[in-house]
Amino acid sequence: MTSHAAPDFGALLARITRALEARGVPFMLIGGQAVLLHGEPRLTQDVDITLGLGPRHLGEVLDVCVELELDPLPEDVEGFVSRTFVLPARDSASGIRVDLIFSTTPYEAEAIARAVRVSVAGADVPFSTAEDLIVHKLFAGRPRDLEDVAGVIRRKGSDLDWGYLAEWVARFSDIEGRGDLPSVLEDLRRSNT
Repeated sequence: MTSHAAPDFGALLARITRALEARGVPFMLIGGQAVLLHGEPRLTQDVDITLGLGPRHLGEVLDVCVELELDPLPEDVEGFVSRTFVLPARDSASGIRVDLIFSTTPYEAEAIARAVRVSVAGADVPFSTAEDLIVHKLFAGRPRDLEDVAGVIRRKGSDLDWGYLAEWVARFSDIEGRGDLPSVLEDLRRSNT
């Protein structure tokens, strides 16, 4: 019988951080890993990283993947990234999926600059702030994302910068035609604080 150890997310996050920082690539962790930091514990089986680079830097990101032994998953990497702004890969050692998300907006650049550093396996890993995690999750809007937002609000409600949240949620609702976002945020705030 073969024994499988639990994947070591911490070691992987530290390796990714060191490799991206050595190349001067701005980035932050979002998704489930950030939920573990700011919200309520839940099972997560992947790593989501927002890069402060657009898709035209794909070659540089692929070089990082080679260095880290992250195997890109799409057959047509360039086509997939140009359509989705995401490079899904799998860590060859642990099997953990890593989604590298290209970004080009001023909001994402600001969110990366605001990231909070947390020591993980000897590296200072940048995680999205609780507020930026909420903005990302509200915009995605899936039931799991809204549950994550509720958990962050329950855990950090009085410490959240509600002005910042209101500003960015309103901007995204205007830009994306999602007029429901401010009311969704307010409903979650009322029911979880």
